[in-house]
Amino acid sequence: MLDTILVALDCSDLCERVMETVQDLKLHSSTKVILSHVIIPPESNLELPADRPHPESPALLYIEKQLQAFQAQLPVESDIEIVTGDPAEEIVRLANIHQADMIVLGCRGLTGLKRIVQGSVSSEVLEAANCSVLVVKPK
Repeated sequence: MLDTILVALDCSDLCERVMETVQDLKLHSSTKVILSHVIIPPESNLELPADRPHPESPALLYIEKQLQAFQAQLPVESDIEIVTGDPAEEIVRLANIHQADMIVLGCRGLTGLKRIVQGSVSSEVLEAANCSVLVVKPK
């Protein structure tokens, strides 16, 4: 049984598909879902806390509203986590904090040079996570 599921969402079109996949899972009434979003910090020399978003972020309100809308669709208890940092590291960190049994996240489907240059968050999470990882691919 899955007690805790961490769902990593970004602002891409794939979010809807990830949430559809989560809703297709047979969730037990005691399952808790953590909806998370990692804000990539702007490159600067300022010393800012890396583990929480900064209020001056213009996208923060949009992200919070989007996660709340997804949260309203869930038939089980859920929480929202918005953090700042490296996406793969923060997703794994949140999964460890919440003792997640599974991480669900999307995959942009990058191949070749784009994958090498931009990296693959889903691959990094898959390798570093201490729990199962469900990667949702675009249609």
